[in-house]
Amino acid sequence: MTTAGLEDVVATTSRICDLDGELGKLTYYGVDIHDLAQHSSFEETAYLLWHGKLPTQAQLAETESALHSSRALPGRLIDLMHLLPPSMSPMNVLRTVISALVAFDSDPSDTSAPANERRAIRLTAVLPTIVMAWNRIREGLAPVEPLDNGSHAANILYQLTGKLPDEYTAHALDIALILHADHELNASTFAARVTAGTKADMYASVVSALSALSGPLHGGANEQVIRMLHKMNDISKVEPYLEDALARKERIMGFGHRVYRTEDPRATHLRAMSKELGERTGDSRWYEMSQVTEAYIKEHKHLNANVDFYSASVYYMMGIPIDLDTPIFASSRIAGWTAHILEQYANNRLIRPRAEYVGQKVTEYTPIDERG
Repeated sequence: MTTAGLEDVVATTSRICDLDGELGKLTYYGVDIHDLAQHSSFEETAYLLWHGKLPTQAQLAETESALHSSRALPGRLIDLMHLLPPSMSPMNVLRTVISALVAFDSDPSDTSAPANERRAIRLTAVLPTIVMAWNRIREGLAPVEPLDNGSHAANILYQLTGKLPDEYTAHALDIALILHADHELNASTFAARVTAGTKADMYASVVSALSALSGPLHGGANEQVIRMLHKMNDISKVEPYLEDALARKERIMGFGHRVYRTEDPRATHLRAMSKELGERTGDSRWYEMSQVTEAYIKEHKHLNANVDFYSASVYYMMGIPIDLDTPIFASSRIAGWTAHILEQYANNRLIRPRAEYVGQKVTEYTPIDERG
């Protein structure tokens, strides 16, 4: 029996992430996403994904220190980015530089678990540095050196502007990073595991994940949401815009999910964050337009908002450029990707599914001079 897009096909076993589409429940190693969003940090969540348990105070401090010391990008990779055309998309730059990063691995032949755990930390720490360095370079500005302390979220915002973010905005981004950190066998994570299953190195596996994420049917939905809100531009224009779009059978991004049959639990937090950020910035129209859009689509298409829908306005109100939405997503999901790569390495079997052949069974070979 085949199913389009492998829908509901179980491809492997994993201890990392569990999602119940009927109940709208998401857990990392059994810890509920709502508890993590309320009480945890991205760094603690990353440790949980990598090690299968919440860290002690000492273990968390050690992980934070390792992340801090791994943020800087080799100067020659900065030089490489200066050679790229400014029009190059951030996602294409990201996968190019991550691919080149393997050249700066101190011992690429060491495939032990500790070596790969160190790579997971390095890749998680350096990925947002690449994103923010490129954002500055394409604008003709010098990259901002990463902080040698502070949270993953605060460092991302600092490298964006060169100014320390306020406590609330850094905390809000931290929650968003927790919510995006893993989501079972989504397309990019599956791509990473398929590549890791060949015993390719972690850099190659992450490049596979980034390549899958760059496709508009996986990453990029939140970018399309904010572009749609810009086209609406006013709350009075939301319903006419949606009515016209649905009449033309356009897909409204940020709604529906392959797994969830109820509200995406991550959307619950992002909706509240969008509301509060609107109030804090004094410009609530992005949240208000989002609310009207959500109600309209729920009434007319019976679809719930997913994680991408409200993350669009959240990132935008934080001052994050629209085309950095997907790279910011990657700056979180890197923790989940590397966790899955580590799990694949630990109990590896080459991933090699079959395809059901539906073509012609017998075709006679005709010599080339007899073909019409």
